[in-house]
Amino acid sequence: MTEQQAVQDAPIELPPDFAQWLALREPADVAARATDLVDTVRATLTGDTPYVVHDLGAGTGSLGRWLAPLLPGPQHWVLYDQDPDLLARARAGMPTVAAGGAPVTVQTRRGDLTRLTATDLAGAALVTASALLDMLTAAEIERLVAACAGAGCPALFLISVTGTVRLTPADPLDVEIADAFNAHQRRTVGGRHLLGPDAVDACAAAFTRHGMTVRTRPSPWRLGPEQAALTAQWFTGWLDAACEQRPELVDLTHEYAKRRRNEANAGRLGVLVDHTDLLAVPR
Repeated sequence: MTEQQAVQDAPIELPPDFAQWLALREPADVAARATDLVDTVRATLTGDTPYVVHDLGAGTGSLGRWLAPLLPGPQHWVLYDQDPDLLARARAGMPTVAAGGAPVTVQTRRGDLTRLTATDLAGAALVTASALLDMLTAAEIERLVAACAGAGCPALFLISVTGTVRLTPADPLDVEIADAFNAHQRRTVGGRHLLGPDAVDACAAAFTRHGMTVRTRPSPWRLGPEQAALTAQWFTGWLDAACEQRPELVDLTHEYAKRRRNEANAGRLGVLVDHTDLLAVPR
């Protein structure tokens, strides 16, 4: 199965250089993810027939590249995204063999993953996503959780921001910028009130209400000199979002921004960006 299937038009807007950003952050995501949750998922996968994994907001396929080789047995991945170019990259970059040499096949679906139902996910062995939840609303998370619970399969949602950021060396403006960034993450866009750093807690609560067992693990980015390019790019986006939320910060942060960018480019800026990984399993 390799055909592309349209679901609906997606409401989430992405920047034009999003693929470059995904490529830059991929190693940091890999280093941060909680592998013990994968061990729990692995124990649920049984049988000789290919089991189906739905990857929501697949982007360029970084999650599949990491996870498929960690799982045993034949697999069929269904990759969802709104961008056809990202889906093409994801399909081309997916591994063809799983742990033990079993085959991995791929299908792509373009459209609005927030409208998925239990029927769409029927027969799934796993639903997974990375860095997705903070871009959703409370209603969208509730629909997504209801779909996973209705399909009776585990859900593994990785690298969800929590709003906690620590820069080293510290600066008095760090906290103010972080607060403005978190407010930007919780903004209303096109009538959609995003949950931002509140999303993972909302998702855990929703799964619990649906009778599923929820486990969470910390999965922070720890960026140092070896990640100078990612640190610089992250800092630029972090500060730009904060200034978009509070335009008065533009003048207040002029020297701060210049100093921080120099530190980042020189590998002297350390950054911890906190995330949470979540696994929900039917009882």
